[in-house]
Amino acid sequence: MATLEKVQIVPVKSLPNGSERFIQDLIAEDPSVLTLGNLILREKERTQPSGGRLDILLEDAEGQSWYEVEIQLGPTNETHIIRTIEYWDRERRRYPDIRHTAVIVAEEINGRFFNVISLFNQQIPLVALKVIAFKQGDQFGVLFTKILDYEPRGAEESEAPSLKADRQYWEKRSGTFALKAAEKFIEFATKSIDSTVAARYNKAYIGTTVKGEASNFTVYYPQKNALRLSIKCKQRDDFDKQLEEKGIRWTYDNGPYAGYSLILSEAEIAEHDSLIKKMIVESYRNFQGEPPIPQKGDARNNA
Repeated sequence: MATLEKVQIVPVKSLPNGSERFIQDLIAEDPSVLTLGNLILREKERTQPSGGRLDILLEDAEGQSWYEVEIQLGPTNETHIIRTIEYWDRERRRYPDIRHTAVIVAEEINGRFFNVISLFNQQIPLVALKVIAFKQGDQFGVLFTKILDYEPRGAEESEAPSLKADRQYWEKRSGTFALKAAEKFIEFATKSIDSTVAARYNKAYIGTTVKGEASNFTVYYPQKNALRLSIKCKQRDDFDKQLEEKGIRWTYDNGPYAGYSLILSEAEIAEHDSLIKKMIVESYRNFQGEPPIPQKGDARNNA
């Protein structure tokens, strides 16, 4: 019978070289430890215009989303929370075309400050993670666990005026085929899923509305040579298998904006049109519930 060794939770500072810098370097070397999706390091100790340094700035592979990360060992406090939000706000104002998420990493978040963070979380994209250090025999380890996630209320971004755009904006910024493909899929959703679906043009992405309200069950990022398509549906084995078999570039993000992210060339959009539409229908179901009664010839009958 195997012998089980007791795992002991210990302060980070009790680890060999345990320090805030150690945690910072660990995240910078492998951002996946935060379980926020497929992120890469953009900068450490990022100098702020009005003073101070942001511990870590992470971004997604396409550079569309940034995560402003602040670390504190021991219990969190007012200063840590406010500093995190201030740095997030400064980066958001400097780069309004990027999605920004504030990330608090702390060794301890007591009930009082958890409630404070929860209140902020209702208004801004704010994620809180607890860092846990443990010892098992002579071995040490560190674990990050998410204790508060951001749940967007039907939109991937706020409707701030600085983010609004129009079709002409995307005509200048993206390749013609990518923009037309995005509009083709939105038109499919309007004709075959829900007649109230419409395009919503922002500087960071092209989203959708349903009945005039933001509902980003799909989000489009037309690029010069590809269309990046974010489909907000639950991960399914059959979708994973088909995407792999067809050689489509894809990832699944379990972070604040959970869903599939596809990068599609013009040829792939034409060749795999049916699969993409099935995923769009599934995404609508996840966001809005069952679509209205389908009409004859509706793609939902085959989804």
